[in-house]
Amino acid sequence: MSAPNYWVIVPAAGTGQRFGAELAKQFHSIGHRLVADHTLGRLLEIPKVKKILVPCDTRSEYWAQVSATQDSRVELIEGGAERVHSVLKGLHALSNLAASDDWVLVHDMARPCVTSADINKLINQLGGHQVGGILATPISDTLKQVSSKKAATQNSIEKTLDRSDYRGAQTPQMFRYGLLIRALETMLQGQQMPTDEASAIEFIGEQAMIIEGRRDNIKITHREDLIIAQAIMGYQETEQCA
Repeated sequence: MSAPNYWVIVPAAGTGQRFGAELAKQFHSIGHRLVADHTLGRLLEIPKVKKILVPCDTRSEYWAQVSATQDSRVELIEGGAERVHSVLKGLHALSNLAASDDWVLVHDMARPCVTSADINKLINQLGGHQVGGILATPISDTLKQVSSKKAATQNSIEKTLDRSDYRGAQTPQMFRYGLLIRALETMLQGQQMPTDEASAIEFIGEQAMIIEGRRDNIKITHREDLIIAQAIMGYQETEQCA
């Protein structure tokens, strides 16, 4: 039996409404490079990755400024209306290349601080797993469950949750190719919208593994996150030199 291949899908068709800017967040700069260039550059550091598909608005002129797209392993394809549709487009684009038991890593374009060490940790620890898993971190804040159904009590605290039972999901999320397609399509057919790939895996009754990742693998959601990401990258550079 041949070793599985590793494919990456980086959905980037979203407009990022919470970011509050006309320009999509992947085209904002951190230092002298665009967010998309940082993210794709880090994924390209992984030798096992055979191809990176980027479902996006391929007509955007900003992709010409992303030098990582010149790498032969990176391919821009047309994205979908929602994240799940973009991921499925990426999976279908691999239909003539990927085997059912190959691995697919799905990563947020807005997570440019992911380290190669964490990606390799995910790959190595899930190597023999039949389903797959995700990078995630323990919750450090106290979690409060709030009421949101009745206007009179909206945003009132109902109870405090045991944070030891929870993890903050990150990406990459890595699953077997055939299983991931079935999970996403089954959930959509059930008229449910997956919040991430792991939620679709859960929907079909499979269990994903948790691989503890670094806390600095942040997702750029708001404008101020660009400043935080730049500080993280500066620290990571000094960490590598130490």
